[in-house]
Amino acid sequence: MPPKFDPNEIKIVYMRCTGGEVGATSALAPKIGPLGLSPKKVGDDIAKATGDWKGLRITVKLTIQNRQAVVEVVPSASALIIKALKEPPRDRKKVKNIKHSGSVTFDEIVGIARTMRARSIARELSGTIKEILGTAQSVGCTIDGRPPHDVIEDINSGKVECPSE
Repeated sequence: MPPKFDPNEIKIVYMRCTGGEVGATSALAPKIGPLGLSPKKVGDDIAKATGDWKGLRITVKLTIQNRQAVVEVVPSASALIIKALKEPPRDRKKVKNIKHSGSVTFDEIVGIARTMRARSIARELSGTIKEILGTAQSVGCTIDGRPPHDVIEDINSGKVECPSE
């Protein structure tokens, strides 16, 4: 016989899914089925919560208490950068290997760094900004029309001032 169900116990489940789409319930079922939740209902909740992130792969945090799931979006640095590029939402089934060739302002990078600050391993905000710039380089976009690595070198040499917090 399974252990008695505790209504006050909080379970946290992290999942990667595509924003704005109802994911495969077969992926949800083994994770949340034993907790007494309907995978279809949770899938609909995830699709509703990730509506702003249409077409982007995003991490979702499910906080489950008393058989109620609360969906919270945990955006990654690359997802925030792609969102800052303001590209039109793409159909992931039709458009493959997309090139993100747009430009992001340095202020937007600082804003993204502030969002990611809690999950960064850097000691100062300037280190977090460099982490985001590295991600921007791998995404393939530019910062105010310049390659991200040039901006990183300017931060290291002191030409570009980073806000302290």
